[in-house]
Parts: sequence; C-alpha cells; structure tokens
Amino acid sequence: MWAWKVGPALAAGCCVIMKPSELTPLTALMLCDLAKEAGIPAGVVNTLPGLGATTGDAISRHMDIDKIAFTGSLATGRRISIAAAESNLKKVTLELGGKSPMLVFDSADVEEAATWTALGIWFNSGQDCCASSRVLVQETIYDKFLEALKQKAETCAIGQVSDSRNSKHSADRTSLTKKRHLLVL
Repeated sequence: MWAWKVGPALAAGCCVIMKPSELTPLTALMLCDLAKEAGIPAGVVNTLPGLGATTGDAISRHMDIDKIAFTGSLATGRRISIAAAESNLKKVTLELGGKSPMLVFDSADVEEAATWTALGIWFNSGQDCCASSRVLVQETIYDKFLEALKQKAETCAIGQVSDSRNSKHSADRTSLTKKRHLLVL
C-alpha cells in the first residue's frame, strides 16, 4: 500500500492519513515512524489505526479530506463511496478485489510460467489486489502446465512464517490473519 498509495501522494505534495486494516496495523505504524526518522515533517504522513466501521467511516465523511484511495472488499468500497458522496463529494479510487488474468501461451517455458503463476496467485497469501488467480492457458499446453502448477502448489507451505516447517517455503508469503483465509482441500 505504501508504494502504491503513499509514495505518489507525497510526490504530488499531499499529506496522507493511512488507515491500515485493523488486523494488520503494525507495518503502517512502523513505516510512519520511519518516515518521521527520515525527516518527513510531522503531520505529513499519519497512520490512524482503528475499525473500518468507525475510523474508516469518519475518514470517508470528514469534510477536510479531499481524496480516498481504498483497497479491499466491494461492500466496504460501496460504503466509502456513499460516505464520500454524502459529505464533501470527495474523489474516491477503489480497488475491489479484481481477478487479474495470467495468460499462458504455448510459446511459454511451461516450468517458468508455472513458477510465475504460483507467485502471482499465492504471493502475500493471495491477499493482493493484483493477484493473478484467473489463469487462461492455451489448450495445447494445458495439461502440461496444470501438472507443473500442481507441483508448485504441493510445495507451498501453509501456516505461520515463524514455524520452521513453513519459513523455508514461505519467504514470499505472510502469515494468515483470519481463520477464513485458510484453504481447506
């Protein structure tokens, strides 16, 4: 979020209020401290943790906030749009969990395509607004590609990164924050 949201806002000369997920606020708080340590003036980069229903709603309705950029669920995006319209008609940018396609043609190196596809699907535990979890494969290599991707999936470790059984496989994944994030096969 910081690279996609905060960096461009600062480059444009804007102040930022970052409201991280209530489940994972520590990274945003730490980055705010690092921004201050780097010399960014107080009040330019702010982190405001809290529940979406209260803190997020207050931000969406605040008359002195001119722009909201949100990544998350369709339901929350809808609430933000309504709150923004009911307040000062602020600008709103929403990224609401689209499924970015991965295209694999028969000219591809199948093993490499499977590696990149696996990364695209499971990076950051699949919690990525541009996760390429919709895969379109040319029919002539479909079976070969599916087998290669299946092998990648079988090597994925599910669980906490701090668990030594998972950490060697999970360098590109974060721990799960909710039971509903678990995939049961």
